[in-house]
Amino acid sequence: MTKLNEFFGQPLTVVNVGLSSMAQSVKDQGVPVIDVDWKPPVEGVPRLRVTKNGIDIDTANEEAIKRIKAARPTLVGMGIARDVIPGMHNKMILHAGPPITWERMCGPQRGAVMGALIYEGLAQDETEAEKLAASGEIEFSPCHHHHAVGPMAGIVSPSMPVFIFENKTFGNRAYATQNEGLGKVLRYGGMGPEVIARLKWMETDLYPTLDRALQSLPDGIDVKALIAQALHMGDEGHNRNRAGTSLFLRAIGPALARTNRDNETLAKVIEFIDRNDHWFLNLSMPAGKCAVEPAEGIEGSSLVIVMARNGTDFGIKIASMPDRWFTAPSGKVQGLYFPGFTEDDANPDIGDSTITETAGYGGFAMAAAPAITQFVGGTPQMAIDATREMYEITFSEHEGFTIPVLNFRGTPLGIDVRKVMETGILPRLNTGIAHKKPGVGMVGAGILRAPEKCFADAFEALKELC
Repeated sequence: MTKLNEFFGQPLTVVNVGLSSMAQSVKDQGVPVIDVDWKPPVEGVPRLRVTKNGIDIDTANEEAIKRIKAARPTLVGMGIARDVIPGMHNKMILHAGPPITWERMCGPQRGAVMGALIYEGLAQDETEAEKLAASGEIEFSPCHHHHAVGPMAGIVSPSMPVFIFENKTFGNRAYATQNEGLGKVLRYGGMGPEVIARLKWMETDLYPTLDRALQSLPDGIDVKALIAQALHMGDEGHNRNRAGTSLFLRAIGPALARTNRDNETLAKVIEFIDRNDHWFLNLSMPAGKCAVEPAEGIEGSSLVIVMARNGTDFGIKIASMPDRWFTAPSGKVQGLYFPGFTEDDANPDIGDSTITETAGYGGFAMAAAPAITQFVGGTPQMAIDATREMYEITFSEHEGFTIPVLNFRGTPLGIDVRKVMETGILPRLNTGIAHKKPGVGMVGAGILRAPEKCFADAFEALKELC
């Protein structure tokens, strides 16, 4: 190696493809080594390039990526769910993930439905709520079928206040509820007087205060810009939202002051948001939904435009087949648990929050948020490795969302089912963990990979078009 250095007149760096142990002897000599995590393509997976209709898949994907990157998701206002969400009515409950019936719902989603029925005044207690939910009188529908997203159980009931997002580039809208916080909350299946009381305060005090402030902002709040800045401040936009929450308070603060009607109410609103580091999640999620929706219906595209879980099933949709779900059983989360709880208490993976990874941040941007590992487990290096690996299964990089530690490289964007199948690499996700029984709530947070079956089924459906 020394002679080679002398021959070229400068120090050499070795690139090692394959097992890192193969280069250990070179490293022992003090020679810089770049390890490339490579493995041969999965055997038997055909390379899909053109559909039977002559559509070039790469060209279709380029158009999808172009639309996602051009999106300008903006918080433009608030409203009551039944009044603003398309298709919503007084006997409908929206939920996270693909379609599901009451009989198949997991514990936390059942708990959240029952809590919502009590909140709506349709049931007096848990017994009445369970009976009503099972009666067939209530229509259950995925949030994603109504341009909405919901974290964890994802429950949206008719009287709940929701954020209204508008994509200023394409005009489409998306919706999400306000974030309750962590612990025993409805979105984790929590029930009880304190859960209902908090929801009522969010309806009667929190919502009107924020709504008045937003009405005074003719241009709304550019949440895409807030996400981009938060990634430079240690967030990843899914399970770490401390910077995003602070940036939101900074953006809306003057409007809150100018539209204030009661100092004590305003103080409680600011305290509630400030003490809830996950507040921004319910802004980053509809921003992602708003950004990705314009890619729906692009013929030939192999990119994932929905990735969601209901605690029983994990489902995806691809851009070329926006009306078709591809599902698999929800996975088991590996994570850190609150004192007194273990993995035996955990429900399988749940929630619409994986829209963030679909839109190019969240778990795909963990390299920007090394401190997240204190919440979901792992190490800072794991967070960096997770992001680097996701470049292998995405079609592009999001120049609007960059990661400082990776020399401001754009985040991985556009999960391509072809690349998932060709590489065998499954999307890495981070998430909260709900107790498997109704009424308990949050018990921890962790990481996992998406199940292979839904991507394999989507790939087979795409193959039939080629």
